[in-house]
Amino acid sequence: MSKDSYEQQTRSSAGISPDQASIGSGTKRSSVSSGGKARDRKEFLRRFVDIKTFTSTLEDWFEAISDSSGPETFDVPFELVELQKFDYALEGVSFQQLIRMPSAIYASTSDGVETTAFLAIEDFLHASVKGLWEAFWSDGEPLPFYVACLHDKNMKFYQSERAIANGKLEGLCAAAILLKNAKHPHGKWDEVLELALLTPDIGTLAVEGARLPSLSILGEALYFAVRMMLSRSLSKNSFLQSPSPVFVLLVDSQYAGVIKVEGDVSKLKLNVNNVYESATEWIKQHSNISMSPIDKIWNKLGNANWGDIGALQVLFATYHSIMQLAGMPKQSIEDLAADHSSRLQARRIERQLADTTVNGHGLFQHQHRHGSPEIVEVPDESSRREKVEPMKLETGSVLWLEELNYQKGYQISEIRNDGELTYYIAFSVEDPGKSLFLYIGSHPSQVEPAWEDMNLWYQVQRQTKVLTVMNQKGISGKYLPQLVASGKITHSSHSRRSSFSDDCNHPWWGTPVLVTSPVGETVTDMVRSSCFGSDEAIKCCHDCLSALSTASSFGVRHGDIRPENVICITSGVGHPYFVLIGWGHALLEERDRPAMNLHFSSTYALQEGKLCSASDAESLVYMLYFCSGGDLPELDSVEGALQWRERAWSRRLIQQKLGDISAVLKAFADYVDSLCGTPYLIDYDIWLRRLKRHICEDDHGKDIDISG
Repeated sequence: MSKDSYEQQTRSSAGISPDQASIGSGTKRSSVSSGGKARDRKEFLRRFVDIKTFTSTLEDWFEAISDSSGPETFDVPFELVELQKFDYALEGVSFQQLIRMPSAIYASTSDGVETTAFLAIEDFLHASVKGLWEAFWSDGEPLPFYVACLHDKNMKFYQSERAIANGKLEGLCAAAILLKNAKHPHGKWDEVLELALLTPDIGTLAVEGARLPSLSILGEALYFAVRMMLSRSLSKNSFLQSPSPVFVLLVDSQYAGVIKVEGDVSKLKLNVNNVYESATEWIKQHSNISMSPIDKIWNKLGNANWGDIGALQVLFATYHSIMQLAGMPKQSIEDLAADHSSRLQARRIERQLADTTVNGHGLFQHQHRHGSPEIVEVPDESSRREKVEPMKLETGSVLWLEELNYQKGYQISEIRNDGELTYYIAFSVEDPGKSLFLYIGSHPSQVEPAWEDMNLWYQVQRQTKVLTVMNQKGISGKYLPQLVASGKITHSSHSRRSSFSDDCNHPWWGTPVLVTSPVGETVTDMVRSSCFGSDEAIKCCHDCLSALSTASSFGVRHGDIRPENVICITSGVGHPYFVLIGWGHALLEERDRPAMNLHFSSTYALQEGKLCSASDAESLVYMLYFCSGGDLPELDSVEGALQWRERAWSRRLIQQKLGDISAVLKAFADYVDSLCGTPYLIDYDIWLRRLKRHICEDDHGKDIDISG
């Protein structure tokens, strides 16, 4: 547009009729030209239908901005401080979990990809507008908006499921949030709040660090922006901001970005004989375009990353779009964000109170692991008991166990230590070909055992009880340990048994022993030898979840997930697999309490001293995070451990680390994050199916997976 033409329109806005330039007659009166302008805008919109033609007219402009200097071609629509305040305001807002997912990984055709993507975009937009409406505007009023998909041939909106069922998938190009209007089931353009374009592979911009999308993508976004703004200028609806900006989202199966277009459409030259050149000239001269960086809003498995900056940008654009039509919110961002400090302080107070109200035998028992000042030795000769010599076994030693009046011999072949306790690899004298784990408890004469002996009690006596109960309930599986034998020591020697009197006089006589199978290398050892890569992490996650799923279906929870309690089985199997061991702290009854570990215990376990439905899964996420190279923090208190968890989840450190390994592990971490501290049951089946797809195993069919 020439400078003279621009100045003429500027003078028009100051008092001269703005319709004169667009209509082409300076002699018409304002009231007449106003009606003529509305007719011209309707005719302009009727002819403004070819996206490709419009895009081609933008080529020179696109080349110019592509060659422009500076780190960013467009400004960002939102400042970081705005997004941070908005993030604080959303702390208490609940967004629906997405049911339909944009998983395009295993789709065999492009139609399959687009089908799931459109369904997912609808769900994402619906969850966004519903959550924001209820948080900021609603006082019990029903949601006045709905979501539908756009067909580019007739510019009408359809529910995606119905459009796909009617064979209209090929023409679908976008999804939109619209104002509900029973008189117009296919939508009106002036009632479109926000439009989301399905732009496959938009995520490559984020991966490659590109400044601009391609001309075809940007041209399509600007085409719909112009159409929305022109339609609003003809609308009877009262959009508060005049001229009101429009937001167009660029979305694919993982990423999204926000394009904001604003400008006065009264300055659009309504040349109905060349609508595309007119629109392009308006874009060049009178529009202001801003664009956010392309960031993840969900992952390949469809879990929405509501706390990621990419999702915050989309939500903030949706917030502004609602405000244009619904007016100022009843709850402001500032009011909700102001509660951030009070919410944080309330959590700290709760944890501080927990520290003072729980006794040493409850939640924070682990803080007194190395002795208590209340326990002192009384040098009373009359109460002195003969000390039992420490258990010293060597490779080749043979232990004889009595179980139900039947004696079995086990020979030690290897001695191991998990950092706290010693355990053994042995084989049965009767069946020397099979290796077994052998755990030896503390001597029954230890009436007041030290903490190490308590650990032995959990490792042997308590685990024996748990495994026995699991056997009685029929809880078994490939990824669970098998109880082989349990009993008491009758004798230990390098040779065959001695006499019964010798057994009774032996200092270890009566010491409880537990024998389990299978035998494998702990994850701790795998990490130490750099053998725990991405494939192992995915397989470990699958197998541990399978074990937890089997146990939880019978009301049993593990409660002590850590690298020392997961072993990898490689000997004698076609494909290595993981087994979840260490069930001594498992919860069988409501009164049972889990083990406390500052690095691996769930948030709920540290706060409440018990497990919720997702606690074991949360501990598994921490284990995978640390074993996959996540920074191991120095933690010396429950408060410090809780603060680390809060920072790690809020900054998405865990999800990002696991996402570097595999999208499926990030998806699982996202899912667990959304369940932390809630009573909702974790859906094991869906995650087992997803993880199974990522496990590379040849010779399918030779191994039987009985994980369920």
